[in-house]
Amino acid sequence: MDSTWQILQEHLPQALIDTAYMVVISGVVGVVLGSLVGLLLYLTENRLFHPNHVLNSVVGFIVNAIRSLPFLILLVVLIPVVQALIGDPYTPTGGAIALSVSAVPYFARISESAFSEVDDGIIEACLSTGATTRQVLTGAVLPQARPSFVRGVVLMIISLIGASAMVGTIGAGGIGDMAIQYGYNRYETGVLLVIVVILIVLVQIIQWIGDRRARHLTH
Repeated sequence: MDSTWQILQEHLPQALIDTAYMVVISGVVGVVLGSLVGLLLYLTENRLFHPNHVLNSVVGFIVNAIRSLPFLILLVVLIPVVQALIGDPYTPTGGAIALSVSAVPYFARISESAFSEVDDGIIEACLSTGATTRQVLTGAVLPQARPSFVRGVVLMIISLIGASAMVGTIGAGGIGDMAIQYGYNRYETGVLLVIVVILIVLVQIIQWIGDRRARHLTH
């Protein structure tokens, strides 16, 4: 018990900081770039805007190709790329890059789905008044899609927390790394249980905040 408490005191704070760093960086990249890709897919698919089957198919294929790879395999595949970019892929920054690559196509499909839920009748009404594409997007599509968009952000963050634990398999830091090094390799069951509880509580809090925000936007 004493060794478990000592390990938690010495390593848990830094592990939580590393995990938060990876999730925040990849979450921001995923939302920003993923929203842009999702918007491109939506605009090139919807008949009321700028349908372009070829562009939609190419972008959709790339998105689906990345999403088809389990994160652990994607993580291994990206090691040479991350090494070329930052030198050492076995760091929280390396993990954040891999998580970002995974998050962008994931959120692209979520945001595309959120945009597609907007009633075409609303869009047609805006276009009939002479509104431009930009005005329709900012005045109708984005506001109407916000509840689904927020729920998508919550889903992505929770997914990233789980994926960040897998980064520990290559020793890139975070609570996953701590769970493997101390909870599994050194048979410190207490460390493993504490990390599991932290993850459960963290996910519950994020889900609760996201649900409340989505309900507020819906009203």
